[in-house]
Amino acid sequence: MEKVNISSSSDIQTMKLWDKGYSVHKEIEAFTIGKDFEFDVFLAPFDILGSIAHAIMLKQKGLLTSSELSSIITVLHELYHIVVQEEFTIDQSCEDIHSWVELVLTKKIGEAGKRIHTGRSRNDQSLLDIKLFLRHQLFHLASSVKEAVMSLLQLGEQYKDIVIPGYTHLQIAMPSSFGLWFGAYAESLTDDLLTVQSAYRFVNRNPLGSAAGYGSSFPLDRTLTTDLLGFEGLNISSVYAQMTRGKSELIVSRALSGIAQSISKMAMDITLYTSQNFGFMSLPQEFTTGSSIMPHKKNPDVFELIRAKCNRISTIHVEISGITTNLPSGYHRDYQITKEILFPAFTELSTCMSLLTIALQNSSYHQGITQDKKYELMYTVDSVNELVQQGISFREAYMLIGQKVQQGEYQKPKHVNTTHIGSINNPGLQEIQSYCIAEYSKFNFEKAESAEKQLLDKRFIQTQYLVD
Repeated sequence: MEKVNISSSSDIQTMKLWDKGYSVHKEIEAFTIGKDFEFDVFLAPFDILGSIAHAIMLKQKGLLTSSELSSIITVLHELYHIVVQEEFTIDQSCEDIHSWVELVLTKKIGEAGKRIHTGRSRNDQSLLDIKLFLRHQLFHLASSVKEAVMSLLQLGEQYKDIVIPGYTHLQIAMPSSFGLWFGAYAESLTDDLLTVQSAYRFVNRNPLGSAAGYGSSFPLDRTLTTDLLGFEGLNISSVYAQMTRGKSELIVSRALSGIAQSISKMAMDITLYTSQNFGFMSLPQEFTTGSSIMPHKKNPDVFELIRAKCNRISTIHVEISGITTNLPSGYHRDYQITKEILFPAFTELSTCMSLLTIALQNSSYHQGITQDKKYELMYTVDSVNELVQQGISFREAYMLIGQKVQQGEYQKPKHVNTTHIGSINNPGLQEIQSYCIAEYSKFNFEKAESAEKQLLDKRFIQTQYLVD
């Protein structure tokens, strides 16, 4: 069979999966398509994987012949390698990625290509593409979070002995350390993995076979496509499968929100800690920007932008909720807008995490911070605890130290020794690492990866499904 050639738009004729022989007003068509050409590029590999699984199932149910399946798989494998290239774009004479794939199939192999849509609707096809895309993105996101956690823990171990002031109400509170600070954000991001796990489990269920939301009169094998695509299970009710459109995007966006909030908070700390009024750490010069009028300025713009971008990402679940709330069951075109809100957030969030860790790895962390006299009062609680250990009640010790502070007679203790886990002398970095590794291992990404590789393995398909 000749190889697929789609380089010329003249080879592609206008096609809509719902075409009934009339033309839509051009302004209406442009408005309803919107940014689908841009965002369907993200879905292209997954549309093809879903089509491979669907075609195998059709053959197993007697709705395609072995010869037809072989021809379809050959073209779909070629298309997959085309769409994963960075320069791939969807020809705008096609309405979307679904019509593009079907048109190329039909152009290459004739009637067999037209059979690929048997037993499915663009509704469950879009749902499937989005779920596979989100599953793939959550895998990369979880991996990025794990890498960030490990980097923060390494920095925490390296600088754990540097004492810094802790704050409440942005007022000096009690002694902290870089070990505690790095460990705190490592643990925060690990907790965020729990919401990513929940989102991953939610999207990792197969909607294919629900068609337009009411099933099909064809004898579809939904369990087979579930296994072929590496899903953990299927959306049982066809009506509910369609209801997961919008709900999937909402749940995933909430998972992104937690990570974004952790990163934003850390970026805020860094802007404070690198300022002259704090002076706990310094960014490398090449990570800062200058002022157009003040020669001395070295601004932490990268962290200000990380803060802003993450704050925006943390609100996209509100946008998606606003679009999808109170829609009745069934598909509605409103859901199309969720793609342009959610899809870019994955890249932006991963970029923010990457820049954050690179900058922190190249920063300087200052010794002797707490020798400044203004930090002396952060040891008052330790002084109270010393008196309690001598037999004085906590309330009386609190009053005694408070009086010394008011009278200007307070002196910090000579020795402070905190040993419980999660304290300065025992920040629990190893425990946080173990926690992160344990939670990451619960994703079971291997099942989905293995299934997708098998769908792209001609020998596997030949052996399993093309031998009658």
